[in-house]
Amino acid sequence: MTSLHDVSARGFASDNYAGVHPSVLDAVAAANGGHQVAYGEDDYTAALRERMSELFEAPVEVFPVFNGTGANVIALQSVTQRWESVVCAETAHINVDEGAAPESVGHLKLKTIPTVDGKLTPELLDAFPLRVGDEHAAPVGAVSITQTTELGTAYTVEEIRQLAAWAHAHELVLHVDGSRISNAVVSLGVSLAELITDTGVDILSFGGTKNGVLGAEAVVVLNPAAVHGIVFLRKQSMQLASKMRFLSAQLLALLSDDLYLTSAGHANAMAARLADAVADVVTLPRPTQANAVFAILPREVSLKLMETFRFYFWDETTGEVRWMCAWDTTEEDVDTFAAAIRDALAGA
Repeated sequence: MTSLHDVSARGFASDNYAGVHPSVLDAVAAANGGHQVAYGEDDYTAALRERMSELFEAPVEVFPVFNGTGANVIALQSVTQRWESVVCAETAHINVDEGAAPESVGHLKLKTIPTVDGKLTPELLDAFPLRVGDEHAAPVGAVSITQTTELGTAYTVEEIRQLAAWAHAHELVLHVDGSRISNAVVSLGVSLAELITDTGVDILSFGGTKNGVLGAEAVVVLNPAAVHGIVFLRKQSMQLASKMRFLSAQLLALLSDDLYLTSAGHANAMAARLADAVADVVTLPRPTQANAVFAILPREVSLKLMETFRFYFWDETTGEVRWMCAWDTTEEDVDTFAAAIRDALAGA
């Protein structure tokens, strides 16, 4: 089959637009052939569990799934009772961009807190009514944070440690939506163990698709005592792959030879390059801490640029847009886009 699209086309709308890393495709091909036990009892899923236990420096349970929304819904269902709710930032992906899946599929009530930078803090949580024991409310059962946040910011190790301590002091569970966890690890210069295991995170949605994987994420359980019925929830949520070896092989390739760090580090570097290239001609309202760049441009300029380079408005009322870089974004891609931005502004 020949390509049906222009393989030279580039955009800055989402890291999901990028293709699959060749090493991941090779891993899928290598996992093909012969028979392997279905539904996760295969050699690749076992190897993935071992590799993740090495990286998290603790024995973890790993449940591969098809996508990030599925990972988040299953993870949150497994750590809450059916009458409980989940507190998250107002801008959290589970609240804004998952089509109400936590509510409609997981039957979870989300309670949101406005934040300045997308991050929850113990101080913000202190001011939030948990309503534990109140039969007229859906009491909070878990705290969920996004790493990196939808505003491109990264929780530090100490910030996560404080949130975990706060959650546990209130007999709650801390969940991390880690769709871009690899970008955060590189940005902060720490390991997965330092960022997740050592801070006291109970359960993690580990992202792969935004970092060069074909289509695979995983729920990583660090505190089995806080998790209930996850094997059944994964099946009920239609996230149990029969040929799971191919999901696990993708994630195993990502975690081999530090590919997850190399790919995420490259995306972060390209975002920094883009921010530096246009900082003198546009307003950058948020820090570029990972692979997202936020900028404010005149609306007509953004619309003109979108004719050639795909990206989205973040806040149409202010003209704020978001540009995302990916594992395969090149320096030439960035420089071409930056030059186009300058030309469009000059023309306006």
